[in-house]
Amino acid sequence: MRLFRALSVSELCFFSNLAKKYGMSRPRKIELLAPARNAGVAIDALNHGADAVYIGPESFGARAAAGNSVDDIARVADYAHRFDARVYATVNTIVYDSELMAVERLIHRLYRAGVDALIVQDMGLLRLDIPPIELHASTQCDIRTPEKAIFLQNAGFSQLVLPRELTLEEVARVRDAVSVPLEVFVHGALCVCYSGDCQASLFTTGRSANRGECSQVCRLPFDLADGTGVVRIRGKHLLSLRDLNLSAQLSELLQAGASSLKIEGRLKDSLYVKNVVAYYRGLLDNIIDNSNGKYARSSAGKCHTVFTPDPYRSFNRGFTTYFAKGSSGAGAMACIDTPKCTGQPVGKVLRADRRFIAARLDAELHNGDGLCFFDGDGRFTGFRLNRVEAGRLFPATMVEPPVGAVLYRNSDKAFDDELARDTSTRTIPLDFILRPLAWGVALDVADVQRGVSATATIETDNLPVSRSPQTETRRNILGRMGGSCYELNNFKDNLGNVFLAASQLASLRRKAVEALEVAAQSSRRRPLRRAEQPDAAPGHKNMTRHANIANAAARQFYADHGAVNIEPAAEVKKPLEKAPVVMTTRYCLRRELGACLRTPQGRRYKAPLWLVHGSRRFMLDFDCKECRMHVIAVK
Repeated sequence: MRLFRALSVSELCFFSNLAKKYGMSRPRKIELLAPARNAGVAIDALNHGADAVYIGPESFGARAAAGNSVDDIARVADYAHRFDARVYATVNTIVYDSELMAVERLIHRLYRAGVDALIVQDMGLLRLDIPPIELHASTQCDIRTPEKAIFLQNAGFSQLVLPRELTLEEVARVRDAVSVPLEVFVHGALCVCYSGDCQASLFTTGRSANRGECSQVCRLPFDLADGTGVVRIRGKHLLSLRDLNLSAQLSELLQAGASSLKIEGRLKDSLYVKNVVAYYRGLLDNIIDNSNGKYARSSAGKCHTVFTPDPYRSFNRGFTTYFAKGSSGAGAMACIDTPKCTGQPVGKVLRADRRFIAARLDAELHNGDGLCFFDGDGRFTGFRLNRVEAGRLFPATMVEPPVGAVLYRNSDKAFDDELARDTSTRTIPLDFILRPLAWGVALDVADVQRGVSATATIETDNLPVSRSPQTETRRNILGRMGGSCYELNNFKDNLGNVFLAASQLASLRRKAVEALEVAAQSSRRRPLRRAEQPDAAPGHKNMTRHANIANAAARQFYADHGAVNIEPAAEVKKPLEKAPVVMTTRYCLRRELGACLRTPQGRRYKAPLWLVHGSRRFMLDFDCKECRMHVIAVK
């Protein structure tokens, strides 16, 4: 049996035409990057259309509650690589001196497990003895400017994760400055502070966000007091942002230079990831298919999804486009009434008694739905629906919402039950050519998406002539690839009306697919880390605590690149100054409340403004020139 051979000119033309059909003329590859809480969620993300997944190892990930064993990550990598999809491990905390050897060992294990790249924050990793694995600069690196992007590219990073705060124009300016791919968040929870530059959790609870232990101070309720001591607002979540949703801006993001579109959510469950990934997969496929070859998917395979995705039916705090199109008006970014998932409005309360709630409903409800409302004191509360009968709602535990209260559904039982089933499979389409040989039969197989092909042959004596056409029968037999990740796409039968037994066809198919897998594995190359340029310069010689330098290796890295004054990270330099800036945000509370000092119609509050939560007080300093807000902790 011969497994490999060179294709003929006619065969190459055949496959070349197919390649043109699939838009393979060197377009810019676009990556849909999905979160993975664990291996099961990662595989679900891949089956629903992710081109890559990011997953946290057992330690040193910025979501301490989402760690995974190296063995589980290896299982994800093995599955992802079937589709030329990629796996990124999040090693994106800052690292202490005592941990450098441990993180070095971890990186070697991740490399052997098949991880394609590391998402990192700590520059000390570049001074360790690590394998030549590709490095991506985490959003924790706070890449706000083209200058910072240039530095990190020249320092050896192959992909840059941009801050969520950047506008489309700012993304484009970074694109014009660098040649490496840009990764941009498109969906999920937002940090109110520039990522990597928040010490609010560290200051208030001792838990460092840069160590994966954020206590989410930004989601707490605050009173807002003005400079006279008058409380203007009581008990509102004034720093709590809505969730990001840039689904309507995907084309603009791609035009601006984004190549990796990232979904936030390494603490989200499988139901959430399935729904959101499938939603963005559909939108991206439509853009790619209509791009005239400008864009292409960065992985192979076809997803067979059996439900209609809808991000509004999964966890969300309401949606915002944040700063994608520039500053928005009042009330456009924050969810000040509650940081919880409100869901979709489904009706209004008409009355409530001890047995049921009468409501005017705008949607079909189901037994087991989760409903919620704001009570008379503005508290967000809810109940599980036991049953519904003709506008009468019977809660599992009786509550009495006020008359006129809007009812929201934040848990859709029917939709969740649908998502809990097997909702998508992913297959790789194969093209077959069956042709005669002087001494037997050959089956050529091509995976056009991945650009690999192989051939299997069998020796046969004189084949009998069939009394009827055999093409459809052969297609059916060759297409029986159940249990594998392959499906038959195009089939060309050059064998004529000779008879070939089903067992012979099945043997050809099996051998051809096995040979194709060998060819695909042989052709796959893991990208290497970019070379670090000795003349890469951070742009300034004074590195403050905001650079998050927590170990000697990181200090050496910055010294090698010209830094002179290197201040340790806040996690190392304790205590912080008496009144430290614990957050710097592009989000402006004045603007959100309609009190922007640049608008004459805005409400006027006597400065300074204070956020108060229990005994904690934070003074707000507004840099109107740069349109930024500083949150200063005052004990």
